[in-house]
Amino acid sequence: MQMLFQADLGRQTHDQVRATFWKAGDPVEPEVRGFADDLVRVAEERAEEIDALLTRHSTHWRLDRMPAVDRNLLRMAVAELLGFKATPFPIVINEALEIARRYSAPESINFLNGVLDSIARSLIANKN
Repeated sequence: MQMLFQADLGRQTHDQVRATFWKAGDPVEPEVRGFADDLVRVAEERAEEIDALLTRHSTHWRLDRMPAVDRNLLRMAVAELLGFKATPFPIVINEALEIARRYSAPESINFLNGVLDSIARSLIANKN
């Protein structure tokens, strides 16, 4: 989420962000770093699709009017829903909400949960 946030606000490419992000941070296990890089890659490659889903499922909220943390947390979670089919949707949503409890405003939790739940339900319905 932090890399997506940095790319969004800093108007940097995801490659630029990845190059500086890993140098500045604490050492990370290779598996964790690989997963984070893969998640950012999916978010970048499917950005148009992800933003379209967010726009469709976040009633009365334009993406550019959402708090940057919420917008990028949603992008991260939807990238995981779309790109990592082996992870059950409830786990993706729960993990996103745990991150939101740390970085987002308390009143955002219900909004984020509603948007992610709506997107997950639509993805399940479209799969059948």
